[in-house]
Amino acid sequence: VQLVESGGASVQAGGSLKVSCAAPGWVLSAYCMGWFRQAPGKSREGVAGIRFQSTRLYYADSVKGRFTISQVNSKNTVYLQMDSLKPEDTAVYYCAAGARTMYSALDRRRYIYWGQGTQVTVS
Repeated sequence: VQLVESGGASVQAGGSLKVSCAAPGWVLSAYCMGWFRQAPGKSREGVAGIRFQSTRLYYADSVKGRFTISQVNSKNTVYLQMDSLKPEDTAVYYCAAGARTMYSALDRRRYIYWGQGTQVTVS
């Protein structure tokens, strides 16, 4: 599965941004999908996750109420809508696909396939 993120940008604090993750030719509804981020000098952390066919959504406490994960199966695309952005949200954002459901949705071990990342900078 090839995952391609897009939509990263530089925004001001309090602003909004929507990043996308596309998987041309693959059926993403067959996987659990997740968004992770990694800031300089920090480990990669789970931000949001969506179970098979959008049956359940999961969020890190740090983004709950501000970020929304969604999936459009007809487009094989997963989105992360980010509102009320803060400087501490600055990171490279990665999407991931996997099916190791013995791990939680925000645990990177659940996921097998990863995108190349897209930079989000909040100032």
